[in-house]
Amino acid sequence: MNTAAEQPITIDVDGVPVSAVSARPPGATTTIVVAHGAGAGMEHPFMSGFTRALNDDGIATLRFNFPYREAGRKFPDRPPVAIATWRAVMDVAAARAAAAGRPGEPIWASGKSFGGRMASMAVAEGMPAAGLVFLGYPLHAPGKPEKPRDEHLPGITVPMLFLQGRNDPFAQPTEQLDDVVARVGPNATLDWIAEANHSFEVKGAKRPAAEIGAGLAVPVAAFMRAHSPTIE
Repeated sequence: MNTAAEQPITIDVDGVPVSAVSARPPGATTTIVVAHGAGAGMEHPFMSGFTRALNDDGIATLRFNFPYREAGRKFPDRPPVAIATWRAVMDVAAARAAAAGRPGEPIWASGKSFGGRMASMAVAEGMPAAGLVFLGYPLHAPGKPEKPRDEHLPGITVPMLFLQGRNDPFAQPTEQLDDVVARVGPNATLDWIAEANHSFEVKGAKRPAAEIGAGLAVPVAAFMRAHSPTIE
């Protein structure tokens, strides 16, 4: 197990400061930036459990708040603001890797639900990223499969991992996400988690949110290693 001290930092997003937490275990050769979902910030136990488990596996992390969360608002930022935030945070992640003696290190983008979708939109608009990891992609609003949020996905060429609960109301019917991933092509991988909902909770198997997040770090680290040759 690696020891990675978490460091609170502040990131400027077009003049608006947002909070973030950075951690870099000894010998790390890649970084993953992680955004929260619409209803909870970066300090939610799911988020911290996920990033700390990745740190224990030797991967550097940076998790952050979107401006709306920082300001205490409930309604998520519009895409232009969220994408600008992603760009600013990814720039900081790259700068911190360079300062640690790793210029050009692979920087991945990941997010829970809204955070992951905004990351994919940023990449579709040209934001550099080594790959994308979705922790529950919100393909559509619950009960509205006729309005999918997938237009930009087939144009993305970096490796993508979709971790999705079989009982996630944001991806029902499940065949719809299967079809999206098939259209994206071989750079996308879909990993269904049996019986899990949008928060990756499984009925009848109650676990702390931090433990659930930590469990997802296992397939994520494996995927990153398979698609980032520099990870040892």
